[in-house]
Amino acid sequence: RGTALQPLFKMSYSCSKVGDPRPGQPYKGGNFCAFLPDNKEGLKIARLLKKAFECGLTFQIKSFNGEERVTWGLIPHKTSWGGGKARNGYPDAQYLHEVSTVL
Repeated sequence: RGTALQPLFKMSYSCSKVGDPRPGQPYKGGNFCAFLPDNKEGLKIARLLKKAFECGLTFQIKSFNGEERVTWGLIPHKTSWGGGKARNGYPDAQYLHEVSTVL
């Protein structure tokens, strides 16, 4: 498995804004963890993911059973070391290329 970077995003409770499913309503946050390889390309992707987060592109708010929740947005993240592409994990030989294209 090797060493990995582990970006950790903490999203607190807050109020949604215009463009969210129910503007002005509170939403539930959470902790989100993603994994990248600890190499030159992984570090490059980490910088791009940080920029995407700062621009508000990493997460979205969705309504589940009448409750607003923070969820991953459209940028793909590897959320586990195992399970392969089908489970958002490794191995996935194309991931760094695909996420780079999206970013």
